[in-house]
Amino acid sequence: MPVRPAPLPLPRRHAASRLWALPLVAAVLFVAGFLVWAWRADLEEVAERRATMITDALSTEAQLRGRVDVEMAHLQDLAKQIPQLPRNAKALADNTDVADGLRRLWLSVTWLDANNRIVAHLPELQPLTDSAIRETLDSVGVSAHLVQVAGADKLVVRYSAALLLRRGAPWWLTRKYDVELIDSSDQAIASIDEVPLRLDPKSHESYKVQVGGNMPGNYLELTLREVQRPFWRSLPIVLVGGFLVLMLVATALLRRQMQQVSRAEDAWRTEAAWRRAMEDSALVGLRARDADGRILFVNRTFCDMVGLPAEALVGLAPPMPYWPPESLAEVMQRHKSNLAGNAPRDGYEAVWHHQDGHLLNVMVFESPLIDAYGTQIGWMGSILDITARKQLEERQRHQAEAMATQSRLTTLGEVASALAHQLNQPLTAVIGYNAGLQRMLGQDANASPPLLKALQRQGEQAAEAGRIVQRIREFLTRRAPQREACDLVAMARRAVELLHRDLQRQQIKIAWSVQPDLPPVYADPILIEQVLINLVRNAADALRGPGSSGQGGRIEITASQDAPQQLRLAVADDGPGLGGRSIVQLTTAFYSTKADGMGMGLAICRSIIELHYGSMAADTSPLGGARLSFSLPVFDTAHHPTEEETTL
Repeated sequence: MPVRPAPLPLPRRHAASRLWALPLVAAVLFVAGFLVWAWRADLEEVAERRATMITDALSTEAQLRGRVDVEMAHLQDLAKQIPQLPRNAKALADNTDVADGLRRLWLSVTWLDANNRIVAHLPELQPLTDSAIRETLDSVGVSAHLVQVAGADKLVVRYSAALLLRRGAPWWLTRKYDVELIDSSDQAIASIDEVPLRLDPKSHESYKVQVGGNMPGNYLELTLREVQRPFWRSLPIVLVGGFLVLMLVATALLRRQMQQVSRAEDAWRTEAAWRRAMEDSALVGLRARDADGRILFVNRTFCDMVGLPAEALVGLAPPMPYWPPESLAEVMQRHKSNLAGNAPRDGYEAVWHHQDGHLLNVMVFESPLIDAYGTQIGWMGSILDITARKQLEERQRHQAEAMATQSRLTTLGEVASALAHQLNQPLTAVIGYNAGLQRMLGQDANASPPLLKALQRQGEQAAEAGRIVQRIREFLTRRAPQREACDLVAMARRAVELLHRDLQRQQIKIAWSVQPDLPPVYADPILIEQVLINLVRNAADALRGPGSSGQGGRIEITASQDAPQQLRLAVADDGPGLGGRSIVQLTTAFYSTKADGMGMGLAICRSIIELHYGSMAADTSPLGGARLSFSLPVFDTAHHPTEEETTL
């Protein structure tokens, strides 16, 4: 028996029960560490965001304050010019500082005297309706004022706080924050948006700083537009939570899987013991080989079959010690073909050599050897010793041949005797009359040469018919066929020549495909010619039968060496084909596909071929029709027929 590796010991139950929890513990520790890191990172992010907001607020406040201080400086320059200006609106409108201020931020400029009466106002006051006043206020928004004393007079400039905010705050700041100017009572004076958002301070972080300088009592407030959610509501935390849930589910599944694996390993141990016992007690030899043909495993039956121990077989590469030395080349060729995947699915027969010297017949069935990953690593063979069965089949074959012969003699003996007796007399008369006509016409100098040739061929055909009747009579009376070394292709050409006129009348073309240097066959030429005539005539009848064109056609005769000791001759046509019929059905006695056929032609042909230890086959022709073929043994110069071979 082959040496098998000992199975690995299984882990203990309680150890296995602890192993499934390790991934869950690791996952919990990982999630806990991640939460601590996320919490600390959130605290640092909040502090950094707060510091950034304060820095942005102070920077923006400084810019706004500087912008207002610049406008106040322009107003002071205008106040210095007031004493020299005419006291009317035109003089004020013609001043360049006033025009520049109105283009910047100023909404209006009012010139008041010492009694606070309006000296001039720009833009000039127009009578407005209530709706016009509301529209103007909505477009301008809440405004702020700058006041500057000009001698005894006073200048009041009203400017847009919203416009100041939009021009003074950078664009990137307005994308990040909602920027507003508010008063001391938290009422919005101006906003970066046309409509103040007034974001909820509970969900939006904000910071405000007092604006100094020329904007007393006002505050600049920055509010983050983005909602700041708690860190435990962020997407990474949600994903980590989902991961922990999945780990819980995976751990439960892993625990169940490990329990199933443990039970499967126990079952595997039991099954392995059963399989080992079955392999040892099986009556079929088992053999496993790798892709190179090296033996991997054999069972006890195989070892007993070839007479060698498993230790001497496992690891061997071809050639094997149980292969017959006299046919080593042939066995090696079949071995390579089997390793290439060409082994017959229904098995093949082989002859092996036992260690004690006797030969045994085996039936080998090969199937792919697949590993656990689905990859083919070799071939698994089941071998049956069929030596006793082959001996029994041989005895049965001889008995069947004897019974078949007796049956043919019993059934057709009288018919054969009657036909031979009745046909011999008319054939003898035909031959006599033909010979007489030839002598008479031969003495006539005016006799037609074509007529003489026709009479000569008629005599040859009559003589051939006599020989055929005699040979069939011998065939039916247990006399052995007169076998000899003969040229199979020459016999085929003679058979076609005998049917030349019929084929020419039907306009059927004969094509030949003959392998060169074919050896002679060991057969009775008369009987084989009759088989060839029958096959060619059947092909010609098929070309004019139903399903064909009725005129013309092609018949191809192929001769080749089918095996080292066999030649095969095939007759193919381009007719309607076999219609799914097999050679067994076609050669059944009294079965015919022709309306006027007796159903005995192919049956007799098969009997003749099998008498010569050949075989017949039928399949589809490459021309599209039917192809019938037969094989005959090659003539062996060292062959000496035994007494058993000389009788049917």
